[in-house]
Amino acid sequence: MPTYDYECQACGAEWELFQSIKANPIKKCPECGKQKARRKIGTGAAILFKGGGFYQTDYRSDSYKKGADAAKKSESGEAKPSADSSTKKESKSSPSDSST
Repeated sequence: MPTYDYECQACGAEWELFQSIKANPIKKCPECGKQKARRKIGTGAAILFKGGGFYQTDYRSDSYKKGADAAKKSESGEAKPSADSSTKKESKSSPSDSST
């Protein structure tokens, strides 16, 4: 069952309520008692594993892990070219171009 965020439009009180998905939103504010409570639209909750052996990245797909590793390597291993080296172009002849 999800936890919903509520806000009272009369007094401004905010609270969370653990409710069934099928349950209708409540209208009565627990603080002031007026019928001005409104369910807020939230972004949802992320999966959080609590405890000493669970990590959010444990259940990632192999393609995601490979992409993340490649991104880490490119960030740490590559140096940015200077402005001088980017304007110079060197032409290299391939071994097949040379005649013997």
